[in-house]
Amino acid sequence: MRVIFMGTPEFALPTLSEIIGHRHEVVAVYTRAPKPAGRGLDLHPSPVGALADRFSLPVLTPKTLRNDEAAAIFAAHDADVAVVVAYGLILPQPVLAAPRLGCLNLHASLLPRWRGAAPIQRAVMAGDGETGVMVMRMDEGLDTGPVAMAERMRIGENMTAGDLHDRLAPIGADLMVRALAALAREALEFRPQATEGVTYALKIDKAECRIDWRLGALVVHNRICGLSPFPAAYFEADFGRGSERVKALRSQRIEATGPPGIVLDEALTIACGTGAVRLIEVQRAGKAPMKAGEFLRGVRLAPGAVLA
Repeated sequence: MRVIFMGTPEFALPTLSEIIGHRHEVVAVYTRAPKPAGRGLDLHPSPVGALADRFSLPVLTPKTLRNDEAAAIFAAHDADVAVVVAYGLILPQPVLAAPRLGCLNLHASLLPRWRGAAPIQRAVMAGDGETGVMVMRMDEGLDTGPVAMAERMRIGENMTAGDLHDRLAPIGADLMVRALAALAREALEFRPQATEGVTYALKIDKAECRIDWRLGALVVHNRICGLSPFPAAYFEADFGRGSERVKALRSQRIEATGPPGIVLDEALTIACGTGAVRLIEVQRAGKAPMKAGEFLRGVRLAPGAVLA
């Protein structure tokens, strides 16, 4: 089939690769514009843009699709279907209506739970035991369209959002190419989403990243896992040179008690409002992620110290 692919981050890469590998004709790739990065602030394409360049696919990076010119360009591709995976722009009705068989979206949650921008992170932060990926037909609402196919997976107790992202991406890619195969033979069936259980995965706010040790250990642990590896939960401590911010990337819950924020032992167990968490992996500013033991060999942080 003639496919327009629309996506931006790494999560979308397996799906684009699978579509190419199954010999669909990718007539255009829509992605976000290159951004400055690195010390020289050179422009770097998005992960999807870079992959499209490797396969010599035409890449378009419009700032908006909400004008007649953008809609006309989109329609001129004469596509059978558009596949959308974490693209980052709203698709207006003229764009949604242009492909002959509509627009399919791969969404990383079990809709209607976690509609919106950060479904993987929010599922982990909320302590959900299960999530998945779904293929839905897009409409003008925010992830409100009817669903065709789904795959579920368990969220492990200590699984981070990064772990979950890396497992869901290939599962979603396989699901999408199966959906395209069914669509090609007119066998893809859709069902409306449930009207109960709707939740929204709002973008992560910076204020959510600072760890509040007064919260219960389960809440703190889920927040650390859900924000790892990016933007990452953090705490502050004084290692002898003033306050320093440290990212907490992995943790586990521990049966221990103490005043919130106090270091309880030499294994980096921190007391919370109820219970405690043990930090397994952390990252200092300008440093690579490191295990807690390595971190403690380089800082003065004895039991009894208090983290902010």
